[in-house]
Order: sequence, then structure tokens, then C-alpha cells
Amino acid sequence: MTRLTGRALRLTVFVGEHDTWHHRPLYSEIVHRAHAAGLAGASVFRGIEGFGASSVIHTSRLLSLSEDLPVAIVIVDTEERVRAFLPQLDELVTEGLVTLEECEVIRYAGRDDTPPASDSEGKKSA
Repeated sequence: MTRLTGRALRLTVFVGEHDTWHHRPLYSEIVHRAHAAGLAGASVFRGIEGFGASSVIHTSRLLSLSEDLPVAIVIVDTEERVRAFLPQLDELVTEGLVTLEECEVIRYAGRDDTPPASDSEGKKSA
């Protein structure tokens, strides 16, 4: 079971939804590389509106501008592990924003391999 508590570093990568890496969504490549690097976890959040260095506002409200919505990939792990992952982002992110913020993890417990116990009616117990 993976456990992470205390001081940590939050890595956030802001890119466009249609940014790609070798014909694959860039956000997906970042998540898969974070997984392969053994980082604690990664999540992708799709924005409904935003703008970046181009100053073009992308929004889900107007069909003509909803083609490349903002995406944020958030990764939290120890400072050492996150900083060791940064060279991979140098290779992948040519346009976008990468931020690092110190944070405190209150509780993170990964799932273990044992299935939850069931009662006599087959319901899973908490």
C-alpha cells in the first residue's frame, strides 16, 4: 500500500486539450510517464474556459472556440520524486505552463490488492 503524508510538492502542468506527443494526447503521455516513474498519482482536469500565452480565450460556451480547452495535469509526491520527473516534462511540454507548489498531504493511502470483505448477502463491508 502506498502512503504519502506530510510535506510534498504539487506539480501542475497546463496545456491545451489538443496538444499531442507522437499522435497521442499530451496529457495522456504525461500521466503514463508519471505512472511509469512510480509517482504517487496524477489527475487530469479539463477546463471549461481559459487563456494562455496566446491571449485567445477558449471556452466551452461557444462552439467555435471550444476546440482546444485548457487541461491541467496535477501530480503530488515528495519533492525529490517530483523534481526527478521534471526532465521528462522538458522533453514533452513545448507550449504550456508548469508550476510547482509546496503542499502538505494530510492523508493519502493507495488501494491494496486485497478485495473488500463481503457479508453473507454479498454486500461489501466498509
